[in-house]
Amino acid sequence: MVTAERIERTTLKNLLHNEDYTRKVLPFLKAEYFDDRKERIVFDEIRKFIDQYNKRPTKETLEIDIGKRKDLNEEEYKQIVDLIATLNKEEIDLDWLVNTTEKFCKDRAVHNAVMDGIHILDGKDKKHTPEAIPEILRDALSVSFDRNVGHDYLLDIERRFDFYHKKENRIPFDLDYFNKVTKGGLPTKTLNVALAGTGVGKTLFMCHQAAGALAQNKNVLYITMEMAEERIAERIDANLLGISMEDLHMLNKKLFNEKIVKLQNKTTGTLIIKEYPTASASVNHYRALVNELALKRTFKPDIIFVDYINICASSRFKPGANVNSYTYVKAIAEEMRGLAVELDVPIVTATQTTRSGFVSSDIGLEDTSESFGLPATADFMFALISSEELERAGQMLVKQLKNRYNDPTVNRKFIIGVDRARMKLFDIEQQAQNLIQPEQEKYVEHNLEKTEESPEEKYKKFQDFKF
Repeated sequence: MVTAERIERTTLKNLLHNEDYTRKVLPFLKAEYFDDRKERIVFDEIRKFIDQYNKRPTKETLEIDIGKRKDLNEEEYKQIVDLIATLNKEEIDLDWLVNTTEKFCKDRAVHNAVMDGIHILDGKDKKHTPEAIPEILRDALSVSFDRNVGHDYLLDIERRFDFYHKKENRIPFDLDYFNKVTKGGLPTKTLNVALAGTGVGKTLFMCHQAAGALAQNKNVLYITMEMAEERIAERIDANLLGISMEDLHMLNKKLFNEKIVKLQNKTTGTLIIKEYPTASASVNHYRALVNELALKRTFKPDIIFVDYINICASSRFKPGANVNSYTYVKAIAEEMRGLAVELDVPIVTATQTTRSGFVSSDIGLEDTSESFGLPATADFMFALISSEELERAGQMLVKQLKNRYNDPTVNRKFIIGVDRARMKLFDIEQQAQNLIQPEQEKYVEHNLEKTEESPEEKYKKFQDFKF
């Protein structure tokens, strides 16, 4: 976890070297937020220089200005010069840094307000009476980098018009019908849930989507609490290399390395797989992981997969707490969706069906294991359904259960192809779709152009990435 001291030092570094960061955070930073006197002095001098010259100081000018101070002895000056020498430029994601700095400011403001309140109650503060404490706390809690106070309906028409015509940032699928039902893919700040029985394909689906996102040059974070990191990587290898998991183990090291190098040359994205023990990790762990990756690897995820929600922990309740499953799972779902909003990414996870849902050929929301609070929180939820007939045909049935992106009654059910050996999903011919959705045949005929690209042509960019 990033410590307050580390945040303070990182803040000073970026005030010196990052103009965008300085412009965003300097109005909200206060010297009192820096516990260490040396760091506080450095911050004071940086702020004074910017106020006077409207530009950031260099390390050299900073040393000269601090050398002019009358409140430092020789030893203190030397320590501050040594501190300045460590303030070197470093590459850190700007959004993460601004958000982390905002949290640091809020935490310090609240801490300082509490301490001020104690001093007032102890009679050590002669300027304020106890009646001032609520206002001091309110001011601290209101610390925010967001200057927006709301949308003025009658005046903010340009902003609203731009919103209507803005192309939403989505991560598309490499599966035609999934793109149709989501209007082009998964938007950011959303929670998306696959519902399936044991062994049907929850992990297969998420591994396939993780591979597809990587093929689009996206940064992918895959959190697993059921399988080892190497097992997840094995499934993604099978998908991207186009080799069955059994044959993967027959590849010699030279050929395997060559194939991975080819993959590296085809994407600018990064895939991080992180394993946690079952039921041990909550969104607090995921948030800390994202922060650590941003700091150490300059990695910011574009999409996060959590495999899977039923074996996550809640940050609200202690393990073993006497809480019913509805409350517990709903809490996890709300926390996970909150993290998606906070990080501005889509989160994809999965959940188990009930016992009755596992043997059913037509799964509904009522078959969600443990909690109906999960579909209430999810933005997009769908069931993955298998049967002996579908298995023999190498297919899987998908049924929309909830969809905030599109009308869930259109293409309520559709078929996708499954290659379990290579851990791949793929589009199938329209004729097979018409067999399960006869009520949509006319809709399909009228809305699919005769010149429409085939699934193979339409997603050639994905196939070019793969072997």
